[in-house]
Amino acid sequence: MKNFLDIVEEIKSIVSSEFNGKKMYDKDVADILGITQMNFATMKKRNKIPFGELLDFCALKSISINWLLYGQSPESLVEATNKFFMIKYFSNVSASAGGGADGEDEDNEIIKIPQEFVVMLGGERELKNIEAINVSGDSMEPTFSYNDIVFINRAKVDLQRGGIFTIRTEAGLFIKRVQKRIDGKIDVISDNPIYSTQTLDQNEIEVIGRVVSRFGNVD
Repeated sequence: MKNFLDIVEEIKSIVSSEFNGKKMYDKDVADILGITQMNFATMKKRNKIPFGELLDFCALKSISINWLLYGQSPESLVEATNKFFMIKYFSNVSASAGGGADGEDEDNEIIKIPQEFVVMLGGERELKNIEAINVSGDSMEPTFSYNDIVFINRAKVDLQRGGIFTIRTEAGLFIKRVQKRIDGKIDVISDNPIYSTQTLDQNEIEVIGRVVSRFGNVD
């Protein structure tokens, strides 16, 4: 960030045309910012930036506070704000939250996710493990609904702590809450109470990955 003196010089440059070529002094900048000359002198001595007054000044002059303080152009800020990340989306693959669904289609497209959503997927370092597929059926309602897009971390396949996983059985591809029992068998649980829990041997399940987030509509 620029120091106090640099900011004062920038302000003088911005408003110099209003002084018709006359030399500007610190007291002129103090008046422009609405700061007493005594307080201005103290801020200058201590290199204390008057952020509130600068924000008001920037709003009045329609300039960027980031440019004034850091020299950042508005274009660079837009580029940083609009940063997106790419995720593989298997749009023709549906994991069932009901009856079995087909998961054999290997065609994929790319969907863009905003930087703010990345933390919900475990951070940037996990993105290489993330893939997205669709939900069909109603057995996981209200957690997941038909046509939701779910994000799966394919590196997370350990069932020891349980959770919601995409799994494949002989009946197809499913999204279910999975819990490992003391006897080593696996409970496959639906969040919708009208569906009963299934218990399977571990060798009857292929774990595709843990479901870490979703896109979907709000009812």
